[in-house]
Amino acid sequence: MTKGMVSAPQPEAVEAGLDILRSGGNVVDAAIGAALVQTVVDPQMCGIAGFGSCHVHLADGTHTLIDFHGRAPLATRPDMWEHLIEGECDDGFGFLLKGQVNEVGYQCMTTPMTIKAFDEVLGRFGTHTLAQALDPAIAYCEDGFAVRPHVWNFWNTPEVAGRMARYRGMTEDPSVAKIYTSDGKTLLGIGDILRNPDMGRTYRRIAEKGVEDFYHGEIARRIADDMAANGGLITLDDLAACQTVETEPLWITYRGHRVATNQPPGGGLVIAVMLNILQQFDLAGMGHNSPDYIATVSEAMKIATFEKDTRMGDPAFVEIPFDELLSEDYAKACAERIRRGEKQDVPRLNSGADPKETTHICVADTEGNCVTMTHSLGSSGGVITEGLGFMYNNCMMVFDPRPGNAGSLAPGKARFTALSPTIVFRDDKPFLLVGAPGGTTITMGNLQAILNVIDFGMDAQQAVFAPRFTTTSNTIELTNRILRSTERELQRRGYPTMRHPYSYMMPIVHAIRLVDGKLDGGADPSGDGMAMAT
Repeated sequence: MTKGMVSAPQPEAVEAGLDILRSGGNVVDAAIGAALVQTVVDPQMCGIAGFGSCHVHLADGTHTLIDFHGRAPLATRPDMWEHLIEGECDDGFGFLLKGQVNEVGYQCMTTPMTIKAFDEVLGRFGTHTLAQALDPAIAYCEDGFAVRPHVWNFWNTPEVAGRMARYRGMTEDPSVAKIYTSDGKTLLGIGDILRNPDMGRTYRRIAEKGVEDFYHGEIARRIADDMAANGGLITLDDLAACQTVETEPLWITYRGHRVATNQPPGGGLVIAVMLNILQQFDLAGMGHNSPDYIATVSEAMKIATFEKDTRMGDPAFVEIPFDELLSEDYAKACAERIRRGEKQDVPRLNSGADPKETTHICVADTEGNCVTMTHSLGSSGGVITEGLGFMYNNCMMVFDPRPGNAGSLAPGKARFTALSPTIVFRDDKPFLLVGAPGGTTITMGNLQAILNVIDFGMDAQQAVFAPRFTTTSNTIELTNRILRSTERELQRRGYPTMRHPYSYMMPIVHAIRLVDGKLDGGADPSGDGMAMAT
């Protein structure tokens, strides 16, 4: 009997996916059904008006990626926010603007791609209809769910280094406040039951009328009218132009394993650059999370981050030097710089907090069918069209408001992200699925999970549980479980460090390993989720 497994940051999503597998659905049915539940129970991390990247491998030989990054509205101008710049996020993934117009409100959103992608993936590779896939999500909309600590903590995130207090995004729009507060201003508490009948009605309409209603029909008209009435940039033309992009996997080889990840504007190229550099070192011989290991991996992180900041972007707008970045000569040259003790400089405009939101789903079965998908709202834009129930993304936040750069604003352009759902193959069979939410830290968490499994022989749970670090600026950020003696040695070598107070830190990595016909899964303890098999 074929066994299946689901790993995700929300127990409700995991259970929904397992129910679909048990009832005879395939891994794609389970992934999309679970992802739709995620849009209900984690509604600021993801939603049908969001974006993402879906990586599908099936035992029949199908292997593809569906990219559904949102795009800047057609009314976007490259210089429209240049005069508002106040700062840049520490990791280079977003800018601080006066009035936070790129973070909250009607101009902060790119085109809504998620529901279109879900429908296409399900129609091509699944056995269920979109209406069937929506059923579990509709039940959570109408019956409600208990507000989890992770969700509540996000709602109550204070203003940090110029990033808005999340309370604004939960209360300023009356259509939002009526769902998430008890009286228009007091947010629901942990354990309170949250019901969203407006979202339920929208989902029922999509189930009945089809996804075309969202992009060309009555829902589209309501979206466009709301945008026009409130100074938004998205129009009916933007909705009609929404298209997913199918790509071949980006392949590299790491220590005899074939690694398949996503193409830009997703973050797979960042992972590929780091793995190619790190293949030049005996990481296992250094010891896990030793000073040598952290310094070496951090330099690879910094080099890849610098390349991401300067030479990666939407390939429809930016000429990315793939041949150079993926060449053995480039990897060896970077490794030699690291061996000489050179430190990559990762300049920033100035310091600002970086958002670390999004969600992920991994599904696999013992036949080698698997899906790893990351989908997001950015950090959510604080806007709901009255009566529709779902929140829009705020992905205009991550564009560079300075014209002439790889990440600069342009109509129809997608912003480079760290979304990087990845599958590692051993002997041409799927061996490890990995993915994560967490802003630019996503690639760094996915990288360490891969290293933990391949270089250190960990299973999936050990790989996502092990203490992590991330280096997306000149500072090495450490979880509190990394030894202070190690931190002192890094500082002695000239590295600025930041010790987080948490035992577990972003990103929230999830993974499934397939070994000898058996599945083991990992759910990052920094989230609320779990990994479970049928």
